[in-house]
Amino acid sequence: MSVSELDTSNAEVRAHRRTFVSFERLVLFAAIHIALVLVSLALAFIGHVPVIAVLLGLGGTVALIAAFAVAGSQRAG
Repeated sequence: MSVSELDTSNAEVRAHRRTFVSFERLVLFAAIHIALVLVSLALAFIGHVPVIAVLLGLGGTVALIAAFAVAGSQRAG
């Protein structure tokens, strides 16, 4: 999905675009996190490796939060 550039001379349009991009990032984070949880559950129950699944789930969640926090701070600045 691509967002075309608009004439952002209006403050309301700029605020709406900023909100839209933030919401888009939130939805992306949620989708990736759901996939991570499903992979962890599959490893635990189908693959019979619950320790690795827990480590992957916790480590992946921390990594996702850190990555999105860093990406958000770089985009804002």
